[in-house]
Amino acid sequence: MQHTRLGPFDGVSRLALGGGGIGAVWGPTTRDEAIATVHAAVAAGINLFDLAPSYGNGEAEIVMGEAFAGRFPAGVRVTTKCQLGAPEPNAVYPTLRASLEASLTRLRVDHVDCFILHSLLVPDVRGERGSGHASAAGTPLSLYRSHVRAAFQHLVDEGLARAWGVTGIGVPSVVQAVLEDAPRPQIVQCIANLLDSPGGLKRYEEPATPRTLIAAAGARGVGVMGIRAVQAGALTDAFDRPLAGDHPDVEDYRRAAPFRAIASELGVSAAYLAHRYALSIEGVDTVVLGVKDRTELAECVRAESDGPLDAALTSRIDHAVGRA
Repeated sequence: MQHTRLGPFDGVSRLALGGGGIGAVWGPTTRDEAIATVHAAVAAGINLFDLAPSYGNGEAEIVMGEAFAGRFPAGVRVTTKCQLGAPEPNAVYPTLRASLEASLTRLRVDHVDCFILHSLLVPDVRGERGSGHASAAGTPLSLYRSHVRAAFQHLVDEGLARAWGVTGIGVPSVVQAVLEDAPRPQIVQCIANLLDSPGGLKRYEEPATPRTLIAAAGARGVGVMGIRAVQAGALTDAFDRPLAGDHPDVEDYRRAAPFRAIASELGVSAAYLAHRYALSIEGVDTVVLGVKDRTELAECVRAESDGPLDAALTSRIDHAVGRA
């Protein structure tokens, strides 16, 4: 397993185990299998675990807490998140702190390495209702600037987190502004897949520009965690959950048909090739896995071990899916 620097943290594995799979967001699993997957990840050299309360209603954090009884192996780092939304300004810090304290209880620890804003970052709504991009789950830029980043820093100062970050899946122009602001987050989570697609996470009108955001983060020393390497299953051989025919992820699955043909020609699974592609994206420090069991994990570990794709294959994939 290769290691790299992620924002303020050195020696971070190029793969991180996300909580979506072990929290049964991406298909069914059992707690025993999830715990075994966590142990297998550590044995494979993975030392970053990316969790959130929303991954199985706290299940992913419970799994991590039970896996090590609150005593993580040396070098293992853990992140968690808070879906803040847009509370009244005086409720920002109490909401974040309450969420973090509940996560720490499930994890059985007294701090996390990074605490991340899980809300969509959105512009401030102006004019008639619905005229802006903000959704009910969004955190407006003005609230972020006036109260949110200070509250995160306060939690760091209190020792409940070592660093703080944002999930960069909101309105791209707003995420760009957040990366240009100071003080800026130390870590950002960005879409990192061969379609450059957020799929069903796209709840705004602007074009998605994940590679522009990745480059902006790198230019400012912000660590980049690549997420959605298989785009919620659209870049695998088959979905592991039922979806409506017009769901954005299903539309991405259709668009990726030429990519699956390339994977089949090479004799590998689409998921394996998609992870190698994500690891090849310039500026992505670590790729977060959504695996739910040891079999899926082993395939991703093999993809990392086999290294980044060469330029010719990357270019062929880009042309096949219409990205280039």
